[in-house]
Amino acid sequence: MFFKSSENKKKENDLEKVAALLIHAAKIDENFSNEEEKIIHQTLLKIGASSEKIDKIIQEGKKIEENSNQILEFTKEVKNMTEENKTKIIEALWRIIYSNKKADIFEANLMRRLAGLLYIDNQTMGYIKEKIKKENS
Repeated sequence: MFFKSSENKKKENDLEKVAALLIHAAKIDENFSNEEEKIIHQTLLKIGASSEKIDKIIQEGKKIEENSNQILEFTKEVKNMTEENKTKIIEALWRIIYSNKKADIFEANLMRRLAGLLYIDNQTMGYIKEKIKKENS
């Protein structure tokens, strides 16, 4: 019983850090829109957040993001996720960036840094970027 509870808490903490990373990407252009929050919400559900705890996870993610000054703190958990979930997160990041139809220099720089931190090769990152860009054009 204890292990189950401890395991659930770790999963929730991991999801909060993923939320913080997605929120960071949404705020980097200083325009955190409802559309971006919706993308974050949907992504967290796709990677295993329960609908009962989603609002709490996003609120905690906002607190973590506000109190952090580096993205390394958020990427550790993502790095250890399955390739499928990592891809969903990268897609969500690009969706957030292209939700306003363009990527600014700060957003592009963030994605370059994340590619390195998450061990995602340029070809994969480029493919995901182009796929999301087409969806939003």
